[in-house]
Amino acid sequence: MFCLAHSHVVTSNPHRSKAQIRRWRRYLAEERAEAAVYRELAARKGGEERDILLKLAEAEDRHAAHWQRLLGEDVGLPLRPRLGSRLLAFLAGRFGSVFVLTMAQRAEARSGYREDEHATEAMAADEQIHEEVVRALAAAGRQRMSGTLRAAVFGMNDGLVSNLALVLGIGASGASTTTILLAGFAGLLAGALSMGAGEYVSIRSQRELLEASAPNPEASRVLSDLDVDANELELIYRARGMTAKEAQEHAEEILQRLEFGAEEIDEHEEIGSAPAAAISSFCLFSAGAIIPVLPYIFGLSGLPAVFTAAGLVGAALLLTGAIVGVLSGASPIKRALRQLAIGWGAAAATYALGLLFNSNGA
Repeated sequence: MFCLAHSHVVTSNPHRSKAQIRRWRRYLAEERAEAAVYRELAARKGGEERDILLKLAEAEDRHAAHWQRLLGEDVGLPLRPRLGSRLLAFLAGRFGSVFVLTMAQRAEARSGYREDEHATEAMAADEQIHEEVVRALAAAGRQRMSGTLRAAVFGMNDGLVSNLALVLGIGASGASTTTILLAGFAGLLAGALSMGAGEYVSIRSQRELLEASAPNPEASRVLSDLDVDANELELIYRARGMTAKEAQEHAEEILQRLEFGAEEIDEHEEIGSAPAAAISSFCLFSAGAIIPVLPYIFGLSGLPAVFTAAGLVGAALLLTGAIVGVLSGASPIKRALRQLAIGWGAAAATYALGLLFNSNGA
């Protein structure tokens, strides 16, 4: 369990400036907002996680009390928190997911108490520890959704980028709108089927490999017949990576209990259902791949269609990149721009190649 330090009372400075008062009032509003977020999250949790979140809220209350004491009669009417804090409170009250926890983690990381002489060292330390506490709370959720998130982002981005590149490359070569539409839908169907089949084979193969590595439960039935002096059971544990001494001690313990089965099998990460993964990949790829085709479906052609398709795909790439950034605790802007640069770079290369073929054909 973690420990949160208490902030001490700071004597009010009669010569404080208006800028200081504004800053302290802003701190007060943000601390109150963060406390409310943690209480909203706690209301949707249980057990140890709920208790931790409530402790975090209590710490934010102490920080708020510090600024309120420092302000004294200048506390004024409550300020509205920043837009990001209000959004976080809104999401916490309705979802309480890992998405909210990662946003709270970033909020804790932005604390300016280290550079503010009117914040106590204990408060600055609290904020740094809060970041790590929230990071730990979010870690389990990230682990649970890492496989799903990877498949979702990969499938959507692959559909966006590959079909945009295909459509722009075909269009730049001088093909008609009908040909571009046919190519776009062919790319959508072929890519979606390929993604779905690939995900199915991947999940099935992984599951079969794990099943091949799992101990045979029938082995537990022969434990009572083993030669205690020879004790070949220890060879199993040595093969699993234990030292000879560790394997012997563990084997003796097992023989004493005459149990060997499920608890000896290493716990593997949940890999999900192969059919569900295949359907999900098919749908996500299709959802991404249809976007660059939309301008041509609605009758656009030439450069207007190119710019519209690139703009729509760019917006989708920014969105997926920002979501990955938020969930990973990194900068959503940097992740969004990285996705955009990669996607537009690939599309620009195929568009230039299509122009080259068009000029050679002419």
